[in-house]
Amino acid sequence: MGNFKKIFKNVRILILIVFLVLSVVAINPSFSKEGVAVRGVGNGTAAANAQPSFSINQNSAPRSREVILAINNEPVKNLQDYARITAQLKPYQNITVTTNKNAEQYRVMVQPKFTLNETGEFEERNVTVERFDEELNETVNVTQVEKIPILEKNIIGIEDLGFNVYPRPSSNLGLGLDLAGGTRVLLRPESKASPEEIDLVVQNIRQRLNIFGLSDIVVRPTKDLSGQSYISVEIAGVNREDIVGLLKEQGKFEAKIGGNTVFIGGKNDIPYVCLSADCSGIDARQGGCRQDANNEWICTFRFAITISAEAAQRQANATKDLPTLTEGDQTYLNESLDLFLDDELVDSLRVSSVFKGNPLTDIEISGPGRGKTQETAGRDALDNMKRLQTILKTGSLPVKLEIVKTDSISPVLGQKFSRNALIVGFLAVIAVGLVILVRYRTVSVALPIVITMVSEGVIILGVAAFIRWNLDLAAIAGIIVAIGTGVDSQIVIADETIRGETQESSRWKDRMKRAFFIIMGSYATLVVAMIPLFYAGAGLLRGFALTTIIGASIGVFVTRPAYGQFIHIFHKDKEEKEK
Repeated sequence: MGNFKKIFKNVRILILIVFLVLSVVAINPSFSKEGVAVRGVGNGTAAANAQPSFSINQNSAPRSREVILAINNEPVKNLQDYARITAQLKPYQNITVTTNKNAEQYRVMVQPKFTLNETGEFEERNVTVERFDEELNETVNVTQVEKIPILEKNIIGIEDLGFNVYPRPSSNLGLGLDLAGGTRVLLRPESKASPEEIDLVVQNIRQRLNIFGLSDIVVRPTKDLSGQSYISVEIAGVNREDIVGLLKEQGKFEAKIGGNTVFIGGKNDIPYVCLSADCSGIDARQGGCRQDANNEWICTFRFAITISAEAAQRQANATKDLPTLTEGDQTYLNESLDLFLDDELVDSLRVSSVFKGNPLTDIEISGPGRGKTQETAGRDALDNMKRLQTILKTGSLPVKLEIVKTDSISPVLGQKFSRNALIVGFLAVIAVGLVILVRYRTVSVALPIVITMVSEGVIILGVAAFIRWNLDLAAIAGIIVAIGTGVDSQIVIADETIRGETQESSRWKDRMKRAFFIIMGSYATLVVAMIPLFYAGAGLLRGFALTTIIGASIGVFVTRPAYGQFIHIFHKDKEEKEK
């Protein structure tokens, strides 16, 4: 009993206890799993238009994320409940969303999903086309009548609410791609880029992904051992192949009339891009979706933008001397507005004659989407629209990028990794404890080692939660290495202590000095060995290196001194009797 009193009075052991308490607070474990956490809100969705507005802090700890507890007062306990309740919603239905953060409920209107179908009726429309006149020996404009099918807009369901949800976290521990699932893309500049250009690329990519409706993103510059620059992009909890093109594209957008650039992508020329359903989506006025001669479906998207006064003036200067053409009741300029993305023509838009010499700032952008079915064509059109909207808002990247490596892990597989990692860690602790018990045949040596191993693991996880470091398989491997080196150090301490009990070679303090001289040498070697791994593999081993260094540092300065005091207190009486 006296030994236990000495334990809780020892300064080094008290420091260990303080670190353990702070680590548990940082991890903030919870056994409540009801509800679904909101990782992000998609732009232009019903959730983005909620009243009051959702304020999602993507950099917050997982446990502090906003959690949906009920929809229309029906409890949401898990992802299955969320999917079931949202599948039963009706177009234009007003719903309430209850969360753990907002004192009042959010009010959300469900947005309908439309399709365009032919009615079997046609309307006649005068269309002006160019034809070569052999008598005049020149190309002339000829007006002819064409029958255009009349389409009707039908509601076929509802659009996704726009909440990016995932199971409610049980702690503040962030999980990387290996454990939570998601996508990792490694990008490399095609040409040499300065640090300033790399920083601009990182900021632009981060903004692009936020606008695209993605969250829980990690975008960071890194280098390999040869000094080659890379950009690592990680999107945890999401599997989205359509982001690969968005990351790779330089996104140099130009709008030209008659070869003259009138505006480019970015906030300087385009301060506003519509993302909401009332001014963007499939354009029913232009026929919506139709089939071509090869029975392939083509859908047309449209969205509104506002250009700056300077860009509007450039547009006015480029159009003031252009002739006009008449098609039915409409008059157009004889030059189209050509849209170029990365120097490739995306679309050509007819320009109304009202823009001739007139610096108007409100413009509508359109473009196509293709597919074998109407549904796939519509989805392709909306994906193209969202990509173009994103680039118009963010502007172009200062350098072109190429994709070096892409990894994608499903969330289900990530959950299996997490479960297996916990089982393996538990079995490792039990195995080490049994081996130490067999070796020393005394609980007073084996039990403190097991306690120290568990303490190191808890403190490392606490530091990871505090610094918002996402744990992946590489980080878990680093934790195991750090704890393993800790066991080695504890065995050195135990051997010095027990050897001192059988040999009168030195005092206990001298033996501890010898033990910690060996431990500090091993620690310094380990840290030096880990530093190159921050850059090896373009930074993909950074998690392993960081957790190994953190774990070894915690062991050297916190847990191993406390373990030495454990051994000293339990074996001090025996040593004094032998004197």
